Amino acid sequence: MDSENRVVLNVGGIRHETYKATLKKIPATRLSRLTENLANYDPILNEYFFDRHPGVFAQVLNYYRTGKLHYPTDVCGPLFEEELEFWGLDSNQVEPCCWMTYTAHRDTQETLAVLDRLDLDTDKPSDEEVARKFGFEDDYFNGSLNWWQKTKPKLWSLFDEPYSSQAAKVIGVISVFFICVSILSFCLKTHPDMRVPDIKNVTVRTAANTTAWTLDKKATNAHEAFFYIECVCNTWFTFEILIRFIASPNKFLFLRASVNMIDLIATLSFYVDILLQKFASHLENADILEFFSIIRIMRLFKLTRHSSGLKILIQTFRASAKELTLLVFFLVLGIVIFASLVYYAERIQANPHNDFNSIPLGLWWALVTMTTVGYGDMAPKTYVGMFVGALCALAGVLTIALPVPVIVSNFAMYYSHTQARAKLPKKRRRVLPVEHVRVGPPIAAAPKRGGANAMNRNPGPKMGNDAPNSTTNGTSKGSDMPSNKITGF
Repeated sequence: MDSENRVVLNVGGIRHETYKATLKKIPATRLSRLTENLANYDPILNEYFFDRHPGVFAQVLNYYRTGKLHYPTDVCGPLFEEELEFWGLDSNQVEPCCWMTYTAHRDTQETLAVLDRLDLDTDKPSDEEVARKFGFEDDYFNGSLNWWQKTKPKLWSLFDEPYSSQAAKVIGVISVFFICVSILSFCLKTHPDMRVPDIKNVTVRTAANTTAWTLDKKATNAHEAFFYIECVCNTWFTFEILIRFIASPNKFLFLRASVNMIDLIATLSFYVDILLQKFASHLENADILEFFSIIRIMRLFKLTRHSSGLKILIQTFRASAKELTLLVFFLVLGIVIFASLVYYAERIQANPHNDFNSIPLGLWWALVTMTTVGYGDMAPKTYVGMFVGALCALAGVLTIALPVPVIVSNFAMYYSHTQARAKLPKKRRRVLPVEHVRVGPPIAAAPKRGGANAMNRNPGPKMGNDAPNSTTNGTSKGSDMPSNKITGF
């Protein structure tokens, strides 16, 4: 009969009815191996009960019926994957029309993983987390932490985590202050009003064939006060980086960090500069060595430890590396093409004031035109050259405008996730695991009326000391209630 081939599935309180042959379409799955011996089979209702998500199961059952697995938009991606794993299905069988919506949660998980690595949380970690971070968990659980194991995390939090305590905030403010003073001193000492002329006496011979002395300004040097300012600032930077290196949980990872490498090189450049001024100032090209002191301006990246916005901005450029590479590639391609075109376009007509004497000169013009800068130092004079210049400007606008929305969307994505994580409760409620009900021994079947042997094997409860066990007619003395009902109760 048709009713024998049908099966009823109760999933989360919603009953579904289908054919057994439908469930056999996808072998080696949970629904293809349904038997009446399963614990979740109810022989009274003749149905199988599963305490799972009913909304996802509707799409699962539809997959058995049609062979197409669609993603329900009202559930989260990880929940959908967990349900598919329970039913024994592969998540890669999702239809292409739902694939973009389904895989959106994977991008979200990758973004959250990146934000976890950026360490944007300002909450103080627990003692157990600190011990695990520094590798002291065994001594922490044993209660045998020594003085250095207790002091090292405090020093690290004080100098590397500005939001861990009030003292760490004070250290962070001092560090930012010295960074700003160092950058300001580096910039001001190049101003002409802030420099001292280097005057020397020079012997010259006059027209009367006599010698005379004159003053000659050979060069200008920065004011001496800037040297003392840099000494104070670099003393703090040296002290800070030494403390952070000594108290770091992992010395190798500390040296690999780009911000720490910049800080270390900038600090060393100051001492190298002092040595060069003392021992190599007489060299002819000694002034060129001052160019390497520009690395000190890179200390501005140290502010990323104090600003989550700068961390997000740097991560945005990292995530948009492919788009930025594509932008540079198209710019280089357009620059070479339009530089060649404008070079030959300016030579077609008579042009006595031709600015494009070679293609390398045209590369500079194409660069400033495509980037919409337009210095005006070079410009086409012929009509054909003007037409090429118009095409170059339009191509530059389109080339730059196309990758910009991707970069903006990446920044908005990281920033929105950061704001959402800041509003989440730090301590999630712990859900207890499901305790399975222990199945007891089966209850004996109720005896038939009049069965004396059955009544003797399953005596009813005694109602008192004088209550007999049973009688041959299947009733208890002094009571009208049949004994079989008492036994089955």
